[in-house]
Amino acid sequence: QVQLVESGGGLVQAGGSLRLSCAASGRTFSSYAMGWFRQAPGKEREFVATINWSGDHTYYAEAVKGRFTISRDTAKNTVYLQMNSLKPEDTAVYYCAADRVGITTRSPYWGQGTQVTVSS
Repeated sequence: QVQLVESGGGLVQAGGSLRLSCAASGRTFSSYAMGWFRQAPGKEREFVATINWSGDHTYYAEAVKGRFTISRDTAKNTVYLQMNSLKPEDTAVYYCAADRVGITTRSPYWGQGTQVTVSS
């Protein structure tokens, strides 16, 4: 059974940092693109960042560019999201996703989500 398990969320003050992790099990995702989406209360799920299978290409939403960094450790089957200079508007449930080509809201593999709350 394929599983993506996120961790690292929590409560942080504006300007602070958090690092999210997404550990994959059940199969090897070394050939998959992986990434992060987020969903705030009352809003649609939105793209945050993605990284390709080899880790040498990344892409970010404009809202997080320059503050967030996505990376992956293929040996550990884990993808990370380093979040710096956090803002209250970053508050959301963050979801990890995996897909063979590129992640979208229709990607087949999702984690259960981890809550990130940024206080002002």
